[in-house]
Amino acid sequence: MEFLYEYGLFTAKAITIVVALLLAIGGIVSLASKQKSGKGHLEITSLSEKLEDVADYSRSMLLTKEQLKKHNKEQKKAEKQQKKSAEDQVSSHLFVIDFKGSMDAHEVEYLREEITAILTIAKPEDEVLVRLESGGGVVHGYGLAASQLQRLCDKKIKLTVAVDKVAASGGYMMACVADRVLAAKFAIIGSIGVIAQLPNFNKLLKKSNIEWEQHTAGEFKRTLTMFGENNEQGREKFKEELEEVHQMFKGFVQEHRPELDISKVATGEYWYGSRALELGLVDEIQTSDDYLLRANEQRKIYSVKYSMKKNIAERLGFAASTAIESVLVKLWSMQNNLFK
Repeated sequence: MEFLYEYGLFTAKAITIVVALLLAIGGIVSLASKQKSGKGHLEITSLSEKLEDVADYSRSMLLTKEQLKKHNKEQKKAEKQQKKSAEDQVSSHLFVIDFKGSMDAHEVEYLREEITAILTIAKPEDEVLVRLESGGGVVHGYGLAASQLQRLCDKKIKLTVAVDKVAASGGYMMACVADRVLAAKFAIIGSIGVIAQLPNFNKLLKKSNIEWEQHTAGEFKRTLTMFGENNEQGREKFKEELEEVHQMFKGFVQEHRPELDISKVATGEYWYGSRALELGLVDEIQTSDDYLLRANEQRKIYSVKYSMKKNIAERLGFAASTAIESVLVKLWSMQNNLFK
């Protein structure tokens, strides 16, 4: 009985704290929500300088004064030689974009701005590296994201996509556009398939004596519904539409990677990097970090990022979610200590 009492007391405290936080912060957020979001801005930073800073710091910590002095002397000599030969060489740049996609692919708005910025300054000898991470999402969103990457290819700018964690479904639709696809050994690749699902509450509504009416104009304006009674005709049409999207997806991948055995890889399955390489879904097993380190020896690397300024409501909302998460973690820790 004492155990149940302590557990009930703990639960009541947890609920009270979370509700109080939600009410307090929610009130402030609602007052500030009328503010308009600030305009976005483009950020271009030198990754080459950051890498060099890391190298300088590492050398200063690990080398002796004599070794460091010798290295600096050799580096100055190398820089002089490089300057002399620079006039005869065509300098090139590597532009880096980070794309971490969500289900609705709203990040494509930022991707659009980043690619537009690159296209205004990129030369044919330049290259774009997209560090891609996405498990896929809505068809139209990722279709547009892939089209944004296609803009680079249309302008004959070399495009490389690096997948360190996952590029599945819509994520792979984006990746396959690239001239070269890199993947970490255990990155998740593939899932060339289409899925759609929704619950149906019709039986529950009938049991509660609730009627649901839905009126449409057009035989297949609505194939399946969450609240009405679905029929086989609607189900078959829904499946037909899914199959049509799948055929479009397969055709898109086949167009960009014609060497693929599409019937073998377009089953909806996913594979890890090593197996994806064997199947031809990717071109090389390599992380984006290693690729950047190698590239930095030959060219200047710049990160291109489009950011949107958040208004007060958005900033407070983020702070609220962070605070609540922190409280829940602490409560969970207290609970573990209480019931050991």
